[in-house]
This record gives sequence, C-alpha cells and structure tokens, in this order.
Amino acid sequence: MKKIIVLLVLFGIILSVYLLVYLKPQPEQKTIKIVTSNPMRVMQAGHDIVNAVKLAMDEVNYSVAGYKIELVVEDDGDENGQWQTSIEEDIARRAVVDPDVMVYLGTYNSGAAKISIPITNQAGLVQISPVNTWPGLTQAGFLPGEPGIFYPTGVRTYFRVCPTDVVQGPAGAIWAKELGFKNIYIFDDGEAYGVGIADLFEEKAVELGLNVLGHESINTENAKEKLNAIKDQNPDLIYFGGVTMNGVIPLVKGIKELGLDAKLMGPDGIMEQSFLELGGDATEGTYLTVMGVSPEELAQLTERGKEFVEKYRAKYNKEPGPVSSFGYEAAKVVLLAIEIAGVKDRGKILEEISKIKDYDGLFGTWGFDQNGDTTLTLISGNKVVNKGFVFEKVLSSG
Repeated sequence: MKKIIVLLVLFGIILSVYLLVYLKPQPEQKTIKIVTSNPMRVMQAGHDIVNAVKLAMDEVNYSVAGYKIELVVEDDGDENGQWQTSIEEDIARRAVVDPDVMVYLGTYNSGAAKISIPITNQAGLVQISPVNTWPGLTQAGFLPGEPGIFYPTGVRTYFRVCPTDVVQGPAGAIWAKELGFKNIYIFDDGEAYGVGIADLFEEKAVELGLNVLGHESINTENAKEKLNAIKDQNPDLIYFGGVTMNGVIPLVKGIKELGLDAKLMGPDGIMEQSFLELGGDATEGTYLTVMGVSPEELAQLTERGKEFVEKYRAKYNKEPGPVSSFGYEAAKVVLLAIEIAGVKDRGKILEEISKIKDYDGLFGTWGFDQNGDTTLTLISGNKVVNKGFVFEKVLSSG
C-alpha cells in the first residue's frame, strides 16, 4: 500500500510539472519591426532591394537577440513607379508612431528621403538607405540649408551604405573622356538625385576639357521634343541624370528614331531591368555607371560577395540586381546593431549603428563616417549588350 501511495505521489508531481511546463500559455515572442520604403510597381529595383533584405532576414530566421523580426514592405510609388511626396510622408508617419518599429530601411529615391528623414529624425528612429546618393542629405556645400534642414533634433539618425554622387558623377565624366567622347549634352529629370549627379558629371567634364553643349531638365512628356531641339548641335554623347520612369525612355528611343550619332550614358538610377524592357532595342550600347560591381565581379571580389551571389541565385533563381547587394548590406548592419544593442530601444540601436566602423561586408571592409556616409568608394562602368548589362571596368573617381 505504501508503495502505491508513493507511486501516486510521484505521478502527481510529474503530472504537475508537465502541466506547468508544457501546457502553461507561453508569452508571444517580442517583436521588432523593420519598415522598407521603395517604389514597388513598374520598376524592378524596389523588388531587388526587398529580395536582398529578405535574404538577410532568412539567414537569421527572422530572429535577433530574442526578438522576432517583422519586415513591413511599403510602396512609396504610384502606378507608374514614381515616388510621391504624400505616400512617402504617410509611410514615415505611420512608422514613427508604431512602437514596434525600430528601423526605417529606405528610401530608394533621394528626393523621397528628403521627405522622410526629418520625420524619422524627430522620432529618434534610425533611417538607413541602401541607395540614396544625393550628397546634400548628409554633406554641406550643395543646396542651401542642407543637410541641417533634415535633422530638426540636431542629432544624425540617417545612414547609407552606398557611395554618393560625389563619387559616381565625376567617375562617369572620367569614363566619358576615356571612351573618346568630346561633345556632350546633359539632361536630368529635375529631381534631387538626377539634378545632383548631372551637375557633378558636368563639373568634372568641364574640368577635363570636354565640350558641354548644354544642360536642361526633361520629363516623360517633353524629352523627345527637347532632344529634337538640340540634334543639330551634333553631340556624340547624351548624359542623363535621373531614374528610369522620369524621361529616359522617350530620350533613348528618340536618339534612335531621330538618327542621332550619339550614345547615351546614365547613372545607376536607370541601370535596372525596366530600362531594358521599356527601352527595347534602343537601349543597346548605353553606358552606365553604378555603385559596386556586377554579380560576377562581386563573386570574385570577396568571399562574402561570392556567398551572397550564390544564395541570391539559389533563392530567387535569377541574378541579383545592381542594387541588391546594397539592400543586403543595409539589412545586415541593421541586424548587427540590433544584436549588439540587445534591447528594443530606438536610441540604443541608433547608437550601435553609428559605431560601425570596420564592417566586413560584401565589398570589403568599410564603416560609417561622422556624416553617416559609407567609406566605400567602389564605382563600376557597365554597357548594355544584347539586352543585358555587361560589366566593363572599375572606374576612377579622380
């Protein structure tokens, strides 16, 4: 009888422990949200960035420092793929009032960043862009009031992992001279990124002794008309500063339709699949500058670069886009900062991101300077050949 009682007591204890440990309601895992903001329609670049960000999240199983990571993908563009002030502002305002949002990963367009940075700054929310290149977002000496007008708190909360147009613009002009072009007409799309990189290209071109015939802004409606107006000046190179959806398609088609003996050169804003698809055969022979290097070159540059390219191909069954590597790099440093911070606190995560100085990334070792800019300066030249982007060379920025 005593043995039976003892066994019953032991059974009761075991059952109690089981019920306590296994059947007790478990608290939900704490959540940290990361918001991305890019145009997600028409243009492929937004998807290339988000795909790379998701790849970085997959690698940690969407969990860091005991927190579940929730990726919130937002679209700040309209049905034509053009970013809109009202949409970007709404995305940023919704992000800052959500207590779970610890990072704002965007934007794609520098003009959109001008809208969201003051909002995220006021809330002490880290904003990190994979591909904003307008220097005035972080550096003085470009447009009046910049960059101070973007930081109402006086504290820098914005970072970017790509080189700025201070590097890319001059690199394009040096390459143009190396290619033997002499007479250049410059167009831009009238936005911060397009105007900025076109101005920097022009400044270096003049310094190099190239003949700049003129420089004006265009849009989708008037691009061909303005091209027709300058055809008698016989430029051998047309430079366009801007993004795909802001006038370059009628421009590149117009060069072919008008029979101009001129090539087109543009920056990374048009080096994306939509440029090839919408421009068709007219894009053949276009010269393009871009941050970083092609997937093939990246795979040879570093072991991390090789791993990224292989993982991206395996997951999406296609090549990384020109901006994919920067989306991945931004996501990786964000995850690192959250891991080091170890707490769900905007201020602490901001502090840890600002401390990143010797990060072993896809392109080698780099860090953020006092302005929040990357120390990376790698720019490459590419050309459209047989309806694809072909790497030509690593460019000098002089």
